[in-house]
Amino acid sequence: TLNRTPNLNTNREGRTQKRERLVCCSVPFSDILGHRRLVSLLSRAVARHTLPPALLLAGPQGVGKRRTAVALAQALNCLKPVAARSAGAFDLDLDACSECASCRRIARGVHPDILILAPGDTGTIRTEEVREVIATAGYRPFEARRRVVIIDAADAMVGAAQNALLKTLEEPPSASVFVLVSSMPDALLPTVLSRCPRLRFGPLTPSEVEEVLIKYHRYSDADARAAAMEAEGSIGRALALQSVELIDARETARRLLEQTVRTTDPGRRIGVARDLAGKKGSPASERDQLASCLRALSSLLRDLGILASGGDARLLANADLQAVLRQLSTTFTSERSMRAFTAVDQALAALERNASPKVVADWLVLQL
Repeated sequence: TLNRTPNLNTNREGRTQKRERLVCCSVPFSDILGHRRLVSLLSRAVARHTLPPALLLAGPQGVGKRRTAVALAQALNCLKPVAARSAGAFDLDLDACSECASCRRIARGVHPDILILAPGDTGTIRTEEVREVIATAGYRPFEARRRVVIIDAADAMVGAAQNALLKTLEEPPSASVFVLVSSMPDALLPTVLSRCPRLRFGPLTPSEVEEVLIKYHRYSDADARAAAMEAEGSIGRALALQSVELIDARETARRLLEQTVRTTDPGRRIGVARDLAGKKGSPASERDQLASCLRALSSLLRDLGILASGGDARLLANADLQAVLRQLSTTFTSERSMRAFTAVDQALAALERNASPKVVADWLVLQL
């Protein structure tokens, strides 16, 4: 995964500033978790010299798109490439060694032929920045076999910047590869999209998120499991979550389930909804608080469904609450847990459509 050097700042959207130096551990294709079909496809294209001159890596934030772009840059320029490497259920035709001078320099973000363009202070990528990269890409690489231009958060390019890039995408330099990375590809101009074959990245599984957090970010097993269940398949989201917020949200969700068991009176249940809605604040903060509680509630209901159906307790995401969950499972049967889980999913969808947090909370407690 990519990390920022300590003295760098981010803008209000959380996007990294343009002139940051990106550093990471070596990222050969074989080290990328998830997306095995896409990684295998890229490996085959590099090995057979059929890689398109421009690509769009599109998908949710924090699922490994930029990491894959860096792995591609390493594979294209590795001095000691590894052939026919096995990676789980998929075989890789070619992979980077991650140990040669070229791989190490790419991993440290100091290779002169690997250019990474990211949004600046305003959260946008300006026209002059794109033109500067285009001018550099027009020359032969200094030392690499292929120059790789990675445009991170490509949807942040202003319209004029996208138009400036368009001619280069139509007539790309023979020794350069452009890799656009975006979580909002529809914000790109149709003319840009039409010239970049799109690789669609999906969310990671909770177990894949958990593995990354433990392996690369030194999370404990318990903390990684809790964050992975809240992350919705995104490493970026998992890292952004605060452990205190997770604990508070889960505690609120646990109390809600216990209070729901005690009463079926609609009036009392509406009173319980005040706890679920959280502290008063801006509409956005209230929505975020409620969404965090709902995701924690969804995780608990999933565990209740496992226990109620006699499933393996080792599959519990909230194993430390097993005693509480077993007690609740006597009331929350498998069928009731599934209905409640579906209601939570509908509540989250309503929040995404900007529904009132209070209305959503009131509705939900009557469905549990």
